[in-house]
Amino acid sequence: MVARIQTVAFEGAEARRVDVQVQVSSASRPIFNIVGLADKAVAESRERVRAAFASLGLFLPGKRVIINLAPADLPKEGAHYDLPIALGLMAAIGAIPSDAIEDFVAIGELALDGTIAPVPGALPAAVMANSHDFGLICPEPNGAEAAWAGDLPLLAPQTLVQIMNHFKGTQVLSRPQPGQMLDPETGVDLRDVRGQETAKRALEVAAAGGHNLLMVGPPGSGKSMLAERLPGLLPPLSANELLDVSMVHSVAGLLNRGQLSRARPYRAPHHSASMAAMVGGGNKAKPGEASLAHRGVLFLDELPEFTPTVLDSLRQPLETGEISVARVNAHVRYPARFQLIAAMNPCRCGSGGADGVACRRGLRCAADYQARISGPFMDRMDIQIDVPAVTPADLALPPSKEGTKEVADRVARARRIQMDRNGGVTNAELPQDRLDHVAEPDSDGRKLLIQAAETLGLTARGYHRVLRVARTLADLAGSEQIRRLHIAESLSHRRARKGLISGQKLAHPDAGQYARSASRHSKNPYYS
Repeated sequence: MVARIQTVAFEGAEARRVDVQVQVSSASRPIFNIVGLADKAVAESRERVRAAFASLGLFLPGKRVIINLAPADLPKEGAHYDLPIALGLMAAIGAIPSDAIEDFVAIGELALDGTIAPVPGALPAAVMANSHDFGLICPEPNGAEAAWAGDLPLLAPQTLVQIMNHFKGTQVLSRPQPGQMLDPETGVDLRDVRGQETAKRALEVAAAGGHNLLMVGPPGSGKSMLAERLPGLLPPLSANELLDVSMVHSVAGLLNRGQLSRARPYRAPHHSASMAAMVGGGNKAKPGEASLAHRGVLFLDELPEFTPTVLDSLRQPLETGEISVARVNAHVRYPARFQLIAAMNPCRCGSGGADGVACRRGLRCAADYQARISGPFMDRMDIQIDVPAVTPADLALPPSKEGTKEVADRVARARRIQMDRNGGVTNAELPQDRLDHVAEPDSDGRKLLIQAAETLGLTARGYHRVLRVARTLADLAGSEQIRRLHIAESLSHRRARKGLISGQKLAHPDAGQYARSASRHSKNPYYS
């Protein structure tokens, strides 16, 4: 006789179905084997199961016990196989009815006293179970998380005794309720930032179109302060985005008692982060910071202090929105469609010659420091701005009349325009073949863009990113057509390819004139 129950193996943020087959047969001596490409944690399940059975007064028969995890060529990792192995074995020895567990997926780690410990990945497991018309058995702390997957049969016992009594009919386990849905917190406000009107304008444009943003300025100029206020400008997660984000966070074990939040993720890793910590990997190919920032913001402060290989590892996900971690037996894929916000000093000493402060090593200090960032990485930054030092006069100014709420309303309107026109994606995410149809500038704007591309050596990627930002500027202004003033302002937000030394703006000589013209014709208070 073979008892069966289902469980899952995680490949990225998805759960794949695994058939747990348990056979107890006669043998000359007791044998307990687990087969099916199991790792060390799975192989150790037999000791945890044996100890948990002993605590319940159940003893394994002196026979041959074979646990097969099918498909056999799929790698099995983690301690969540304890519970399905224990339930399958209980069905095989007659402790529970064998037909009671055939329509269930089970995950959970066993303690030696028979209690069931929480495990990561309950939400993807529940989604997989629901799609195959199975129920789910999971630890009690994971019940509120799994309940978000839909109206599937769901059991969340605290101990093996509870689930055994439930299947015997002596105890009924009630279905857990979904966890709390948290609304975005209203914390820091853009009104707290004194001065820096140009940087605030760039932040608004980046939020409206989902563009990558680089801020270059001396220490204390407010770069980190601005970045921390970006999440408040972004609209809440939609239902589909919330599911995508929650699946990744569930696999990473970051969902506390099933609490979900509509706030977009904000991740700010330290510059000592390794490549595995940034893009995922390690022994179990866990998601990295880039995937944990999916549909949100990844903030890299002190950008040149990151290892160059770590920064360059972000180049592919910035284009594709996905990270693929190669393994011998499989490729693990995680979603990573994030908005990159970066900040850096102009040079190692921090001043870079800004505001008349001389650098001890002159231009070489800035050149050497900024050379740590590769050209292809820099080419992926849609908006690149200088953030000058804040003067005492700026600090003495009263708070701005516009705060996060007012700017967020404009961002929301611009995003609604994009979603309706682009088919549910922002201008930054718009496929290249569709960009030509929605981002066609007028004749004057096209002429300025072509002149700037030829004069300043724009790459093809840089050319199209200027167009994307210009399309966002037009959306903020409520204009269906991209005009010359939008192209001019977009060019003024991009730095020269030859370097990032303070003051080198990538802009056509006429760009300043047309940006000033835009300020005269725009009601937006951030035009100066």
